[in-house]
Amino acid sequence: MQTTTLFSMPGITAGRKGDIAADVRDGLLRAGQKELPSKYLYDHLGSALFEAICLLPEYGLNRAGGRVMRKSAEEITQTLPGPVLIAELGSGNGVNTRWLLEAFSQRQATRYFPIDISATALARCRSELGSLDSVDVIPVERSYLDGLTEVASRRLPGESLLALFLGSTIGNFDRPEGELFLRQIREVLRPGDALLLATDLEKSIRDLLLAYDDPAGVTAAFNLNMLARINKELAADFDLATFAHQAVWNGEHRRIEMHLRSTVPQTVRIPVAQCSVSFAKGETIWTESCHKFNCVEVVRMANRAGFHCKAQWVDYEWPFAQSLLTAQ
Repeated sequence: MQTTTLFSMPGITAGRKGDIAADVRDGLLRAGQKELPSKYLYDHLGSALFEAICLLPEYGLNRAGGRVMRKSAEEITQTLPGPVLIAELGSGNGVNTRWLLEAFSQRQATRYFPIDISATALARCRSELGSLDSVDVIPVERSYLDGLTEVASRRLPGESLLALFLGSTIGNFDRPEGELFLRQIREVLRPGDALLLATDLEKSIRDLLLAYDDPAGVTAAFNLNMLARINKELAADFDLATFAHQAVWNGEHRRIEMHLRSTVPQTVRIPVAQCSVSFAKGETIWTESCHKFNCVEVVRMANRAGFHCKAQWVDYEWPFAQSLLTAQ
């Protein structure tokens, strides 16, 4: 079962080389489906390729997020009276968050804490948003829950906390793990705090497959770059020319899966991970999942995690929802 550490946001990179080696060894030597955590898609080149993906005409998710945020920003500020502290789990470059920060800055001096384990992502976010008037950008280089806990400890008397989890990153968890993650966020928040949650909605299979296997091959390069990264960091000898990107719709679980398919029988050596891995022709490495939702499902999931859905905005050009959830 694919359990990832978050896709859909650039700059989510791995930590120590020992962590990468252990994850690669465990994922590629397990019985059955080989897999690699999607967080390793995001080295410097991978992050740049993902930003290019967001510009592709076939990949409408990021543009939908921008349209929804522009439409909802003012209403969100009106729904959350009083001083508000804002924390974002996985900010990326912060482009779509700008609309919300500008709306809050009209009312109050705003402290905004982007949280990410990638210093590069945080630097891009600070560069994008650091010039906003009345907005203090304070990067937190931590894992999501640890960072959110740290930010919550910095709140001032009378200040509520608004957590942002945008880009439909929740879709990269298996559904039970995603709901558990929402519960863990709720445990950090106080009653009356809020979570702004973005979810990509179900749409035609044709559109989804084009979004994750674009004709220009940018997503293929993004996926294959994970093997290039393993070659560089773990001294592996993956021949990228013998692997092909593959996007598959899993109807049972309502998710797109990204795989890397071996086009020939081969054995790959990974010295730093102290292993060799054999591939049959056609065998795949599962690298990423993107679950798709419907609006009712999001509300029910939020309720079970301890939230009340106070408002929901939907983009119908590229079906996408943004839900404002208040902690009960």
